[in-house]
Amino acid sequence: MRKPVQSQTQVEEAVATPAQAPPATGEISYSREQLEPLFEHAASALVVIDEQFQVLDSNVTGCEKLGWTHPSIVGQHCSKVLGCMNLNRMMLCGTSSCPLTRVLQKNVPIPNEELICGTLPDHTDEYAVSVTPIKAEGRRIVVFSAREVSSLKVANRVRSNFVSMVSHELRTPLNSVHGFIDLLMQGHMGELTQEQKTYLGYTQEGVQQLVSIVEDILLMTRSDSGQFEIKPEKVNFLNLANQVLRNLQPQAFKASVILNKDIFSPSPLLYVDPQRMKQVLNNLVVNAIKFTPPGGSVTLRARPYNQDFVMISVLDTGYGIPPEDRNHVFERFYQSNHALQSRMGGYGLGLPIARLIVEQHGGVIDFDSTINQGTTFYFTAPSITK
Repeated sequence: MRKPVQSQTQVEEAVATPAQAPPATGEISYSREQLEPLFEHAASALVVIDEQFQVLDSNVTGCEKLGWTHPSIVGQHCSKVLGCMNLNRMMLCGTSSCPLTRVLQKNVPIPNEELICGTLPDHTDEYAVSVTPIKAEGRRIVVFSAREVSSLKVANRVRSNFVSMVSHELRTPLNSVHGFIDLLMQGHMGELTQEQKTYLGYTQEGVQQLVSIVEDILLMTRSDSGQFEIKPEKVNFLNLANQVLRNLQPQAFKASVILNKDIFSPSPLLYVDPQRMKQVLNNLVVNAIKFTPPGGSVTLRARPYNQDFVMISVLDTGYGIPPEDRNHVFERFYQSNHALQSRMGGYGLGLPIARLIVEQHGGVIDFDSTINQGTTFYFTAPSITK
């Protein structure tokens, strides 16, 4: 292994077991030097970065994958080396969604996230990334680990095509069933008893839920294949918020949850796809209602953010998100093992879809949560200056 820079020595001292420490009975003893090949020849690209976002070191794989030599990569700003983008090719450097910024601000590692990394021609690819903060002699550094996932693209494409085909085939009969139930409920096939209407209502709710699941899966597969598009236009946010809250009022009433809105005046004008933005608000408010106990409240809020964006938040007084789930809330189909989640149900696509739509609009989405006090999901949306 090449002679490491000083900060790399700090990395080794921070993560390795001191050589002079006596091994406990039955334990295997090893020295720091014996672990050096693990860094140097790891299959994953490893890049060590300091708080100023300067590259301190990289292993052989990292240099090869990113197209740099070791002498030239050291000292570079990480945006010139990594240039992280999400899978929709939205640049993350300099934004609050930057994985390094998130780790340094919260001092919590990112265990797994799919990103597009690399800035040099023929050296840009998709990676499964983990980012780990390390404290070494009073200073903080992060180890950026990236494993190439290009070999999975073909399999993922086949899977997406299959899911898309099945979803299309399901949508037609489901819409047919939904339509016939509507005809029955309206009495076109004869007068119904109250009990019959009640049970048909339950059936209609179940079919509508299946239709929503199919539509969500289709949206995600279109996104994976690059076919997801937004059609932005001038939208009055107050009108949009009123539509969402009015439609969800029966669900809130059933859960004994109060819906509020807190929108600055004059109402902000957004430049968004109204149907997609309504989908984001609906997903966030439904989620908030679901995890708020009876007697609690959910508030839809909008505040100026900067010249080009408005900050929109959904605040609840609910149970909060358990710490072990917070790194996974935007993962597709993620299901918590928490007992509360199992009672509430869901299939784990609402928040990933919200993030997809927000990022397609050039915004960012995140959340804050305190157990038994509530959760706030917030995101930015492009605005129109009057």
